[in-house]
Amino acid sequence: MTRKTRDDEIIRDILVRIGDSEHVNQRTLAKELGIALGMTNAYIKRSVRKGYIKIGQIPPNRYAYYLTPTGFSEKTRLTAEYLSDSFLFFRRARSQYDAIFKVCHGSGWRDLALAGCSELGEIAILFARDHPVTLHGIIEPARAGERFMGLAVVADAGEFESLDAVVLTSLNAAQQTYDRLTETLAPARVLVPRLLSVDHNGSPSNARAEDLAGA
Repeated sequence: MTRKTRDDEIIRDILVRIGDSEHVNQRTLAKELGIALGMTNAYIKRSVRKGYIKIGQIPPNRYAYYLTPTGFSEKTRLTAEYLSDSFLFFRRARSQYDAIFKVCHGSGWRDLALAGCSELGEIAILFARDHPVTLHGIIEPARAGERFMGLAVVADAGEFESLDAVVLTSLNAAQQTYDRLTETLAPARVLVPRLLSVDHNGSPSNARAEDLAGA
């Protein structure tokens, strides 16, 4: 995610929440957005400078935030952009995981695991059903013992009795997850969609999967 994309995401979320309720405060916004209070204050000030928000004081020493017409238009624009980007992301992920599962089928690999609980994991699980493969679980050390989309989450690939390959679905730590997996698994058995931009040192199997999944 680029800095601009992240900035747009935070501003959109602030505008949406202020549009929903003028009585929201910065501490609540910071908690809901998962960012520091100081950063929330900085984004509020930026939104005021851009003319998206007006601030009104309500006693005792409290503030109300209001969307301006410009702010309402910006909220609409950013929301539409987000939905468009999300749809394109879904289409790319669907195409690339579909191609990876075809590679697995062509290689005779039927027993698979995913690596990473994320939106990508949800998409991979959904489209694995269209192929003659079996997903035995998800590797995610921080969530071991949980279940994700009906699959058991484990800490390590070694916990599976039989495994042909692992499909990478980690969204926020893709490179670290790939590096950890290839410490114990052959790189050719760790399949990566192109959208994750992981450096896999030219593994033939991964290159093949990415060539097929380049859409």
